[in-house]
Amino acid sequence: MSGMGRKPTKNLNLPKGMRAREQKSGHVFFYLDLGGKPRRETPLGDNYPSAVRKWAELSISEMPAGATITFRHAAERYQREALPRKAPRTQKDNLSEIAKLLEFFDNPPAPLNQIQPQHVRQYLDWRGETAKVRANREKALLSHLWNFAREKGMTSLPNPCRGVRGFTEVGRKDVFIEDEVFAAVYAAGSQALQDAMDLAYLTGQRPADVLRMTAAHIKDNMIAVRQGKTGKTVRIRLTGNDGTKNGLGKLIDRIADRKRAKKIVDIALVCAQGGTRLTAYGLDSAFDRARIKAATAATIAGKIEMAAMIRGFQFRDLRAKACTEKADSDGRLAARRQLGHARIKMTESYVRQGDIVTPTR
Repeated sequence: MSGMGRKPTKNLNLPKGMRAREQKSGHVFFYLDLGGKPRRETPLGDNYPSAVRKWAELSISEMPAGATITFRHAAERYQREALPRKAPRTQKDNLSEIAKLLEFFDNPPAPLNQIQPQHVRQYLDWRGETAKVRANREKALLSHLWNFAREKGMTSLPNPCRGVRGFTEVGRKDVFIEDEVFAAVYAAGSQALQDAMDLAYLTGQRPADVLRMTAAHIKDNMIAVRQGKTGKTVRIRLTGNDGTKNGLGKLIDRIADRKRAKKIVDIALVCAQGGTRLTAYGLDSAFDRARIKAATAATIAGKIEMAAMIRGFQFRDLRAKACTEKADSDGRLAARRQLGHARIKMTESYVRQGDIVTPTR
């Protein structure tokens, strides 16, 4: 790739040879700069993860013998070989994280073997000035990227992230969505949002997995959910021990009846008003609108504390609500199995209320 194309003056965090051009519509389009006069370009599309994969296929070659391996070399190989195996949302997050790491470790280019724990500390201090939580995530990716580079023979040095402390995160361990808060946002939401909220609460699955649920996943009175983050499959029953439909089974029947009445052919369980699968962006927008509407209504009614709880409600909190109530009713092991956690310790972090106990007497 040496000598390919002109030297870029902006978007310096893009892989070498990859360019970005903003269209009149506001969308950014990516292409591979092949250089030459007149300059030759290969279009890569307007989706960043997909564009990076195409860039990798077209431009990355093996390192020449004796060349100094820089952090960028390791990052680009990681994007080519490790990133495509991850879930789409994780790919998107990792690409943003790599971009920030390149701002620091590729300005000027840092030889991989010269990166030490003190440099990781310097990165955290630099990044932590504006985004402590993101700094922690980027350090975690740097650690994974380094282990990848060791496996590929790009370095034999120990992981420089080891022993370097990140920032303390408060998290949302004390946030529990009460039924009244859930009901207020639910009532203010569209039909698609209500379906998504019901499915998220009754199944305890992540938002992205809820949106991926389809009629094709239903078999033998169960719905099979293959979690995008872990790859683990969880089968959730739609009937009780007596064979009658439980709350989830009744919900899916209602969704199916409504789709038939409106002649919606998309097999997704959560469909937008136009009859097509609800997207992640559509879910975020619908939830934001409902939350604002519900919080405004609570404020007008003089329920200031209620309005504050509504404004603090995040869709992902439904997973913790489901876990907490499942643990209360059926125990933590049942909650762990429903959420698809590998370890009970992870389930514990989702339980938002204390154990229910009886008094001594």
